[in-house]
Amino acid sequence: MPAFCAVDFGTSNSAVALPTSTSVELVELEPGHNSMPTAMFYAVEGLASFEDPQLHYGRAAVAAYVEGVEGRLMRSMKSILGSALASQATDVGGGRTVRYLDVIGGYLQHLRSMAQARAGQTLTQVVLGRPVFFVDGEPQRDAAAQVALEQAARAAGFADVAFQYEPIAAALDFETTVQSEQLVLVADIGGGTSDFSLVRVGPGLRQRVDRRGDILANYGVHIAGTDFDRQLELAYLLPHCGYRGRGPGGREVPSKVYFDLATWHLINTVYSQGRMAELQHMQGFYSDLRQHARLMSVVRQRLGHTLIGQAEAAKIAVAEVGKTVLDLGALEDGLHSAINEPEAMQLIAADLDLIAAAADETMVQAGVPHARVDALYFTGGSTGLAPLRARIAARFAQAQVIHGDRFASVARGLGQHAQRVFGTASLRRER
Repeated sequence: MPAFCAVDFGTSNSAVALPTSTSVELVELEPGHNSMPTAMFYAVEGLASFEDPQLHYGRAAVAAYVEGVEGRLMRSMKSILGSALASQATDVGGGRTVRYLDVIGGYLQHLRSMAQARAGQTLTQVVLGRPVFFVDGEPQRDAAAQVALEQAARAAGFADVAFQYEPIAAALDFETTVQSEQLVLVADIGGGTSDFSLVRVGPGLRQRVDRRGDILANYGVHIAGTDFDRQLELAYLLPHCGYRGRGPGGREVPSKVYFDLATWHLINTVYSQGRMAELQHMQGFYSDLRQHARLMSVVRQRLGHTLIGQAEAAKIAVAEVGKTVLDLGALEDGLHSAINEPEAMQLIAADLDLIAAAADETMVQAGVPHARVDALYFTGGSTGLAPLRARIAARFAQAQVIHGDRFASVARGLGQHAQRVFGTASLRRER
């Protein structure tokens, strides 16, 4: 097996592809999973010395944070590229500081070690995915972001580093099937952002290494799956705990705690002793004392992340079968909440419209009419939501609809590009 791989270093999730004799394969990064959360947790709890925090990656990192282990969770590290934070340090617990760029390097090093274990050899060459723009409208900062990511990859042990644009990578699989030049609109919709890229593909373009000129336009919005989950939790779960409830005088119960419980990175702030004491003293704000009791159960039992997980599961179930019933027995025995598709989709309709409008804006920026689009290529976890796909597809009725691997299309495409960049070079050296 050649000594190269491809890494989809994503904002929310990451994946690694390795070449095979016929195509590429994804590396199992965690048991049963070919992708994992882009997350690291520096744990200091239980260590004899705080000078050397234990490191956890992916789902284990998220689990440690959710369980309340003392330490620091680092997520969405990709977002610091192109900012001043890349060269700055942050406290990771126990009085230790780590540069943000070293956090990224450490995560890439972990991905490389997993790939090397699968490949059975040292991997020194890598193709990394990158967005069309790390930083919109600021070319110098955008270039600096790629330089910083390359530095992190070299620190992780890669000697040769190449890049490919993520929308190009997503479109590469589709490109192998076309017999003439076509325009494909890549819709990459994940947990935090919805990105659209109009890409030119064709048999005469496949061997090009530099594909920047084939991206006719790129546009996105910071609305995606986690926003849907938040809306559903606020509408169907947290009202049982007093959200939008009324007090004895008819005044609405203060809502800040509920917005914090519905925002992933703010949940643990609700569990502090001071915050819990404050919430306990708010009992008199509630006409229905059962709602306050359920809220305190959420806080004392640290159920905030569980509720977000239930909201996400409900979103998926409603999208697949049209309805679901949430078991809220953790709050109160026998408590349930029913959700059906029409109501749920109405809740997130405004968000869906904003995402679909981003597809329109992409076409405006490209100066290309909708009717010219030959194919829609869907990738990213949130494209599993059929009503969202339908909203977008309705704007391009003449286009072929392609459903890529929601979590691995970019990684596979990057793997194909790595074969062209490093595989060909390897063959030349062997000859």
